[in-house]
Amino acid sequence: MKQNILVELLTFWKNWHFRLLIDLTAKMKSCLPWKSMEVFVTARHQDTTMYAVSADSKGLDTVVGLLADVVLHPRLTDEELEMTRMAVQFELEDINMRPDPEPLLTEMIHEAAYRGNTVGLHRFCPTENIAKIDRKVLHSYLRNYYTPDRMVLAGVGVEHDHLVECARKYLLGTQPAWGSEKAVDVDRSVAQYTGGIVKLEKDMSSVSLGPAPFPELTHIMIGLESCSFLEGDFIPFAVLNMMMGGGGSFSAGGPGKGMFTRLYLNVLNRHHWMYNATSYHHSYEDTGLLCIHASADPRQVREMVEIITKEFILMAGTVDVVELERAKTQLMSMLMMNLESRPVIFEDVGRQVLATCSRKLPHELCALIRNVKPEDIKRVASQMLRRKPAMAALGDLTDLPTYEHIQAALSSKDGRLPRTYRLFR
Repeated sequence: MKQNILVELLTFWKNWHFRLLIDLTAKMKSCLPWKSMEVFVTARHQDTTMYAVSADSKGLDTVVGLLADVVLHPRLTDEELEMTRMAVQFELEDINMRPDPEPLLTEMIHEAAYRGNTVGLHRFCPTENIAKIDRKVLHSYLRNYYTPDRMVLAGVGVEHDHLVECARKYLLGTQPAWGSEKAVDVDRSVAQYTGGIVKLEKDMSSVSLGPAPFPELTHIMIGLESCSFLEGDFIPFAVLNMMMGGGGSFSAGGPGKGMFTRLYLNVLNRHHWMYNATSYHHSYEDTGLLCIHASADPRQVREMVEIITKEFILMAGTVDVVELERAKTQLMSMLMMNLESRPVIFEDVGRQVLATCSRKLPHELCALIRNVKPEDIKRVASQMLRRKPAMAALGDLTDLPTYEHIQAALSSKDGRLPRTYRLFR
């Protein structure tokens, strides 16, 4: 129950912060030469709310004071709450109307993989609960989760001692808006991987209307448990995910676009009727999930599923040295390119310290990536294939194979689905 309340509140909290930015921007304009402020919220088991300010370094004292004021003394007016309820309602309606099914499929694959626990619980707020979230509920959430042991103050381009001095000045011993009542013990359940299938029959023919409408597609996502980001195998799994790669059939291609990854070479280049094949790796503090999303015409769902199960089996097969080096280089390139931006460095520092109480520097991560060998990829893939699969399916599912057949294919040597025989067609 606690987990459900938490993820619903985060959905609500995310939208409320857009209103908060208006007030803070007005304050900052009158105080110092500021640049921007953003609030990031992620809603999974490693939930984080990030307040990011970009400002002149001379105004550090003022910026930390404003951040402390926003975090510890939010006003939460009736007008803001009502605006947020409307925004949440709109987002929930938009999810089922957008042509890109990836957010919904991601939600479904987690529900299938972790049935009824932790990251498998719904992160989208049920419509009937929107009106129930008021100032009292939000203050209760803040009291339990906005505690010193769960906070990290990170800075880039500032002196450490000055930042510590500002933190002591504005954050130490400050009475928050929700009072001084003791926080309750929050749910610290460890994720339990279950495997399973979640299906949603849905008419996708009218998702993208217009003079050249997008074709009706059936979407599937097949996943297997990997590892948490705290484990040593996290890096080999990241390399494996990069090696699988993939994307949409309408990708422009070109250097750096992943056109030499396995899902492009073995799937999209060979099967013209496949509209999408993309690998994703979701990693959390106590578990992980590597999955492949594929899309095709409803009449070819069975063939699509078999192609994806074959690719999973091939992960534990021979790993070409050239493709491995290309995947490692691409992963290091992506890492270094992202860290060219100061806001990304700030986020990286905050997230790593919050999750692991330390920070690995870019050259340390690159060294770990370079050390990945072909046998590491085969080992982690083989371990992954021993687990029950998780599957999400969306659209016209008339020809979708049974879960038992998909499980049998992933347990076989070649990834083929068991043959089915029909007396009548």
